[in-house]
Parts: sequence; C-alpha cells; structure tokens
Amino acid sequence: MCSCENPEMNEVLLKERISRIKNKIVILSGKGGVGKSTVAANIAMSLALAGFKTGLLDVDIHGPSIPTIMGLQDKKIQNDGISLLPLGYGNNLKVVSIGFLLDNSDSAIIWRGPAKIGFIKQMLGQVEWGELDYLIVDCPPGTGDEPLSAIQLLENVTGAVIVTTPQKLAITDVRKSVNFCERLNVPVIGVIENMSGFVCPECNKTVDIFKSGGGERMAQDMNVPFLGKIPLDPNIVEAGDEGKPFVYFYSKTPTAKIMENIIQPIVDFKEKKEKNNMKIAIPTAQGKLCQHFGHCEVFTFIEIDEETKTIISKEEIVPPEHIPGIMPPWVKEQGASLVLAGGMGGRAQDLFIEQGLKILAGCPSEDPEKVATDYLNGTLVTGANGCDHSHCGSH
Repeated sequence: MCSCENPEMNEVLLKERISRIKNKIVILSGKGGVGKSTVAANIAMSLALAGFKTGLLDVDIHGPSIPTIMGLQDKKIQNDGISLLPLGYGNNLKVVSIGFLLDNSDSAIIWRGPAKIGFIKQMLGQVEWGELDYLIVDCPPGTGDEPLSAIQLLENVTGAVIVTTPQKLAITDVRKSVNFCERLNVPVIGVIENMSGFVCPECNKTVDIFKSGGGERMAQDMNVPFLGKIPLDPNIVEAGDEGKPFVYFYSKTPTAKIMENIIQPIVDFKEKKEKNNMKIAIPTAQGKLCQHFGHCEVFTFIEIDEETKTIISKEEIVPPEHIPGIMPPWVKEQGASLVLAGGMGGRAQDLFIEQGLKILAGCPSEDPEKVATDYLNGTLVTGANGCDHSHCGSH
C-alpha cells in the first residue's frame, strides 16, 4: 500500500481529499444479512447512471461484498507511487474495497480496532477520489469501530441510509442504528425496508414471506423518513452472484424502478438540508464563548436545523493568523451566516457585515452549544458589548 511517514502530511492530505467530496453518505444496518451491501452498490450505481460523479467505498473489513456484487472480485487496486487509484466502473463510478488488496479472497482479516481505523483513514486520505458529487460508504452491520471511524474521519457526513428487513428481530437492531446516528449528529436520510415481500418469477405477484411494513412502522415511530420497500426479487440474487449491478442490468424490471426511485429523496435531501440549515460561528476560548473576539483560540461552527431547532453538527476550527481583514472572509468560507460574539469592535462588525454575515455581540461566556440553543429558542440574553474599541477584532 501507499503510505506516508509524515503524520501531519497525512492529515493535510485526508482533509484535502475529503473537501473535494460534496456529499458523504453512510449505509448502515443494525444486523447482518439484510442486503445492505446490495442496496449500497445499487444506490451508488443509480447515482452514477443519473450523471453524478460517485464513489463507492466498502469498509466492511471482515466481509467485503462489494467486489463480488460489482463483478470486480479479480481486480486489484493500483498504486501510482503517490496515491491509490480506485477501480472505475463506467464513466461516473469509482470503487474501493479491501477486497481489492487481498491476494486471496478467502483470507481472514484478523485486525483489532486501531488497524481498522488506520485502514479506513488510508482509504479516505490516500485514494485519489478526485471531485465527487457523492461518496457512498458501505459500513459493516452494527455500531462498532468501522462505522464510527468512517463518520468521524469523514466529518460533516451528509446523512445515513439505514437498511432493514421487515422482521421484528431486524427492526429491534435497526433502532440502535437510528440512535447511533443521533448520538453522532448524523442526519438520517431515511430507512429502506429490504426483502419486503417475494416477487414470484412466474406471475410477478408479491408474497409477504418475511412480513412487510415493519421498517416503515419503525421509521414512523422514530420520526425518521421512510424511503421505500424493495421486494425479494430472484433477479437481485442472480445479479449479485453474477457480479452485475441490478439497476444497470435489470433496469426495466419493476424492482429496479423502485431502487431508482429511492435515490430521488437522497438527492433531494442535500437541497432540503441546505434550505433549512444555518451555520453559526462562535469565537471560543477554553471551551467557552470568548469575550474578546480577537483572542479566541478556535471558532466553533454549529450547524442547526432552523425548522426543528436542533443542532446537527459541531466543529472546532483553528482560525488563520490574526491579520486585519482576513477573519471575516474566512468565516464566510466556512459556510457561516451568523456570528455570536462577546466583545467585538465596531470596525470588525462592519467587516463581517460587508461579507453578508449577521453579528450579535454581547453574548455570555457559556458553552457554545448552549449559546446556539438559547439563540434558537429565543432565550439568549445579551449584555453590553464586551469590547467596543474600534480596532478590537478587526483582525
């Protein structure tokens, strides 16, 4: 594998490559055997066929299925001396799996947590993904090291798609995946109920062998979107065994149409999210809102859903060197539209306003999340501007 001995350089490379990916979507399931990898592969293929530049990353380290599903099990990932090069599938799809790095597909991978985290970091930072509209990450079942590491390394994950089957046993475990996303501030794009009825190859009627509707009811109970039901179609099994992405080779079947329709809410999610969301910038020192704007240690950027008044994500970023005029455009580049500050001079406020940012000064020295939540709820109490010198904070 390609590697770099400079950890700082690795971090820079990781952030640079992730920054070129517009949407990062993790595919999760509470338990194995629900067809998660099949769904992940066909979502990626559907997005690629719709014209989106798409990446498919398989981080199911102990049971990588993507190479077989995509018909790439005999392929090996290449190394150009600088980067790892993903395998191409058609014009718009790039695929990476640990399966492409194994000499023998029957080899057992016996790794502890740190090795798994290192591998996922390498696949994100050392693979030349290029510019992507979507990166679909096929995670192993459960809420362990791999999905946790992928989400933490990707930063600002667009959302998660959770796959289940209709049975009560699967639904119980999938609820844990929803709670997992809530704990990590990852929006749930929706739930897919897979194997929802069996499509008879003779008459095309659907028979509810494994029941139906359990995933939909669970989504309603947990107040997350439901994306649709995919029946158990013999053609899906055949396609997976033969390494033919189902939505591509069986595009005219009713089940393929269902799969294609599922990607529309995924595409719409980002637009809806951006419409409802705002990002607040809070200058912070020692974990509290900094009363002297120009002396902050980091900027805490808090993304919130204005419609539901909930915090979606929080990120601390070290600002650039304090040079006059640099800070306002930098804050704007991070996507913020509002700055909640303690003390900020009049000149500094003018510079932020020129960038189209709103300013609220005189905020209390509280935890940034509390300040943002109080602002959302209309209960934020502001006092006098902590520093009203004309030069303060103009950096």
